[in-house]
Amino acid sequence: MSRRTTYREALREAMREALQRDARVFLMGEDVGRYGGSYAVSKGMLAEFGPERIRDTPLSELGFVGAGIGAALGGMRPIVEIMTVNFSLLALDALMNTAATLRHMSGGQFSVPLVLRMATGAGRQLAAQHSHSLEGWYAHIPGLKILAPATLEDARGMLWPALLDLDPVLIFEHAQLYNQEGELSEGAEVDIRSAKVRREGSDLSLITYGGTLGKALAAAEQLADEGIGVEVIDLRVLRPLDDVTIMASVCKTRRALVVDEGWRSGSLAAEIIARIVEQAFFELDAPPLRVCGAEVPTPHPRHLEEAALPQVSMIVAAAQSLCRGP
Repeated sequence: MSRRTTYREALREAMREALQRDARVFLMGEDVGRYGGSYAVSKGMLAEFGPERIRDTPLSELGFVGAGIGAALGGMRPIVEIMTVNFSLLALDALMNTAATLRHMSGGQFSVPLVLRMATGAGRQLAAQHSHSLEGWYAHIPGLKILAPATLEDARGMLWPALLDLDPVLIFEHAQLYNQEGELSEGAEVDIRSAKVRREGSDLSLITYGGTLGKALAAAEQLADEGIGVEVIDLRVLRPLDDVTIMASVCKTRRALVVDEGWRSGSLAAEIIARIVEQAFFELDAPPLRVCGAEVPTPHPRHLEEAALPQVSMIVAAAQSLCRGP
């Protein structure tokens, strides 16, 4: 059975179910209550669950993320929402120096079962302070688990296993996906450990995640018309990376292209390519390539913003050069 819904509604359903299943679960963040969330994900939940479990917070990311960490240490299962990834940097000390380290520093005596949700990515003309893709930075930190749901099924299904995890889980929701509509399969099983092959192919492995998955699939459709079979890998889990799925695909297709909206220097794409070279170098028929965001603060004008982000045409051109040469 499946039904038509949106990415936003799938996220809301996941939170409603979690709140109904476990009395320890609560939601907190800026404008999550009376306003219904900055992206309307929690709309109507204050009336349903009350102010004890849907908590509006002051404008202080360090303060309310710290409160969420304390609640998790005290046995609760908080879902903390940060309006946009850029603002999460204000809470980086609490996340990196406390949430990510306490299990290690306590010899396993303490855990921090915190789920942190935030919007990421560009494409909405919100300029540099609301538009960057910083999930690769967080994927650098041991002790955190990093998720990037790109489909309705993952938006609906990743939250509950994240809440069951004893360590902090950060969920990055690309802001351009909230209005995405599609068919959602009822009861679809979702794990938070592995990547997923979204399209089978034999000529090229196209590896991506989050907001660029749709562009990758669109590029694969165009390339199919040219006789190039593209296998599209949705990473889904950015830490820990699923090397097994990545290498199996690359060893089959013998070519790899990574698409990452983050900046090229020090990017997640760079890490993936390094792992491919380390583990599958002698299987490759061509050097791996990547398509990344331009190394500039995200521009506000639409034409400049589009030029700064990976686009279908850029992905197609990179794939053509890999398969046919320059």
